[in-house]
Amino acid sequence: MVVVEARGLGLRTRRGWVFRGVDLTAAAGELHAVTGPPGSGRTSLLLALAGRFPTSEGRLTRHGPAALGQVAGVHEPDPALTVAEHVRERLLLLGPVPRRRRRLVPVAALRARRAYRRDAFAAAIAGAGFTGEAPFDPDTRGRDLTPLERQVLGLVLATLGGPRLIVADDVDAGCDAPERARLWATLARLADQGYAVVASARAVEADSPAIVHRLGDPPAAPSPPDEAAAGAPEASARPTEEAAGPSEEAAGSSEAAGSSEAARPPAAAGPGDETDPTETVEVAR
Repeated sequence: MVVVEARGLGLRTRRGWVFRGVDLTAAAGELHAVTGPPGSGRTSLLLALAGRFPTSEGRLTRHGPAALGQVAGVHEPDPALTVAEHVRERLLLLGPVPRRRRRLVPVAALRARRAYRRDAFAAAIAGAGFTGEAPFDPDTRGRDLTPLERQVLGLVLATLGGPRLIVADDVDAGCDAPERARLWATLARLADQGYAVVASARAVEADSPAIVHRLGDPPAAPSPPDEAAAGAPEASARPTEEAAGPSEEAAGSSEAAGSSEAARPPAAAGPGDETDPTETVEVAR
């Protein structure tokens, strides 16, 4: 089942294009990776897919709620709270699952909500697919988490709301090779549980099953006349135009959100950072 689909998606501000011409379809059980250089619009695209950022071109359809993992400057651990407190706080904010959505919420998320007064941390970790030793100490405070632990905590918290789509930004930042391998394995495990997962990174591990989408590649140089006459093959895919707008670290800036080209305001986030279950946005070119 297709969870999110973008066709010709683009975002333009007064400074130029942040991203443009993005085609991406993510189904349940799939892991997608968005790569590209700094300033290519990776963060803005992820937030747009999750319904948290406006677009000015193309069509975006999402079926089911979306949840954010770690997104620097937008969705991060509280420095003063422990890991266990993050889990308990998120479950309290989510509250009971509405009856009309119980069939859509994974069993593990339901069990975690029911168990938050007893052992919420263990239930949340198990619900995110971790078996055996926990990936971090439940008493570690947010300010003391390593980059890998911050990413994993963001993913664990994202699963508690029972979303269909999970997005996580810059997942390889600050991690060494073994940590990157562990993180991509975690993302793949979430996809195996039935989530549609879209993560951004500078690069993707060679053995990762992720479907890669590249942003910010410069246009290919034109072929010489003799090669063109000989029928030289065209590029197999049109690269996305490099962003002329703000970097992805500044994707949430007020200027981008308030741009005259923005077709709609960012979707409001409900408790637990979920977006509306079904949403279709189409912007006239």
